[in-house]
This record gives sequence, structure tokens and C-alpha cells, in this order.
Amino acid sequence: MPAFGPTQSPEAPQKAASVQGSMHVAPHRTSSSSRARSSVGVSSPVSGSVTVFGVGIGRSDLAHDYYQRINPSVREAISDIHKCEPYVYAQMIAGKDAPNQGEAKNSWLSGTAAWNYVAITQWILGIRPDYDGLRISPVIPGVWDGFEATRRFRGVSYRIVVQRIGLGDELNLRMDGQPIEGNLVPHPDSGVREVLVEVDLGVANL
Repeated sequence: MPAFGPTQSPEAPQKAASVQGSMHVAPHRTSSSSRARSSVGVSSPVSGSVTVFGVGIGRSDLAHDYYQRINPSVREAISDIHKCEPYVYAQMIAGKDAPNQGEAKNSWLSGTAAWNYVAITQWILGIRPDYDGLRISPVIPGVWDGFEATRRFRGVSYRIVVQRIGLGDELNLRMDGQPIEGNLVPHPDSGVREVLVEVDLGVANL
């Protein structure tokens, strides 16, 4: 995962500003004991980083499973235990050693929402902004046939069509019908406002 550390050159701050956007979610905090948070709870923000780790080691099904374990809509099946709105994340979920296993604590915390937005869009779907263009490197579950997404980036609308053609996460990209080497979609020519990116994912069965 890219890390923005100490700048090494005069242009580094401008590069970081060009890549990064902004996001704000107003938190609504409820109470939970420090013991529940520290010793017997599953931290939702940390779960987002674990999802990114699963993608990083190429374990697409594992990464998706990590995310599903804190996905609010999936937890609706146990809403009587979970006790959290089915459309927001919680700060943590009580673990197996807690007397109230499965119960959510501190919903509406911004850190969890931001972390999982990044984990899903930039790592599972693999659509990541870069200084030199838009990187597209999906690591999706094996049972997915693909997906479509539209990403606006620096004034250009990228229509992204991912189709699984076989097993694995090997990529072949085309930008407006022209093959691309690697996973970086470069900036289009000046004046171009719409781009079609097609991605063949996996190795075709012979």
C-alpha cells in the first residue's frame, strides 16, 4: 500500500496533493467500556487494513471474506444481536470472549467508513489514483464474473468494465480499444473527457 512519508523532493507535496482527495463523515458516538474495546472486541478500522493485506498477498476470496464480516448490510441477519443500524459501520464488534458477542459499539465513526471505502474501491475493485494516471488492478472474489464502475479523475470520466475470463488475477487492459502495458491507465489527450477501460481478468481456459 502506498505510504506518504517525509518528502524527498520539492515536488513531493504537490504530487501528494494531486493524488489525494478529501472526505469527511460526521461522527455520532455512543459509549462502550474500555475493556470491551481493548481486549474482547474486533476493531472495524483494523479490519479494513486486514482486507487490504489480503489483497496485497493475492488472496481475493480471503480479502472479501474479511470485509463481509463487518459489512453492515450482511450483519442485518443478526440485527437482534448486532444492535446497529444496517447502513453504518461501528467502531468495533464484541468478540467471542465478551458476554455480548456480536454486538456493535460506537456506530457512525468516520475512521471505519473511510478505511473501508479505501479497502473496497482502491484494493478489492483495484481503482487507485496515481500521480501519473489511474491504476486499475482488481483483486475480486473468484465467484464474481466481473463488474462495471465509473470513476471521475482529474476531469475525465473513466468507464471501467472488468470481465473475468479465467482463474487468477492476471490483467490485460485496453484503453479505448488499445492495449496497455501494466496496470496504469495514462492521462488521455487534452480535451478528452470520457475513456473506456476494458479489463480481462484471469487466465483464459484453453
